[in-house]
Amino acid sequence: MKWSEVRIMYPDQFVKLKVLSSHIKNYREIIEDMAVIRPVPDESATKELLKSKDEDLVYHTSHENIVLEVRQDVGLRRFY
Repeated sequence: MKWSEVRIMYPDQFVKLKVLSSHIKNYREIIEDMAVIRPVPDESATKELLKSKDEDLVYHTSHENIVLEVRQDVGLRRFY
């Protein structure tokens, strides 16, 4: 399902999604295809996001696109 379809079906609310297809460009992940798991009430959106794993995501349909910033882990090295 495309994000534009999700926005029409669930206007102005949080939804929990499973990412099916995405690509990375300039340190940003652009989500192309997804499956809606369920709508999420506003008061529990943060809790649901923190519980999400792997390809699950909680996002608000007021956004025109789903674009996530990709952060690279900074490793610390210890020299002896």
